Amino acid sequence: MITRSNRFHGHGSLRYLYTRGKTVRANQLTVRYIINSRRETWRLAVVVSKKVHKSAIVRNRIRRRLYEIVRNNQNRISKPYDIALIIFSPLLAELEQQKLESIIISSFEKAEIFDNPKDKKTENYVKIEEKEA
Repeated sequence: MITRSNRFHGHGSLRYLYTRGKTVRANQLTVRYIINSRRETWRLAVVVSKKVHKSAIVRNRIRRRLYEIVRNNQNRISKPYDIALIIFSPLLAELEQQKLESIIISSFEKAEIFDNPKDKKTENYVKIEEKEA
């Protein structure tokens, strides 16, 4: 989990991000971001609605996995960004951690949130196969 100072508090700041922020879209998620000159550090919110999955357990699992990926790469964020990860696919709950991490990293690199590139190359927008029922 990320520290309390790096989490959003209240709906007003999210509303500002939704109205004025820039957007980068991947297959299963959207990254909305804006530089917040009033803050010294970055903030992150992960939004997973009930439309994604009815079970709160699954929604929280998705949220925790995404927070962990950002926490492991937080040293690459140097500017005071406000970031919202908006999830719209339930497939992220069962996706392998490496593929999920490559989606997040490539989205953040495209948005230029990450300053220094990592040593390993990331795949741009890994396509997730729909499971047939």
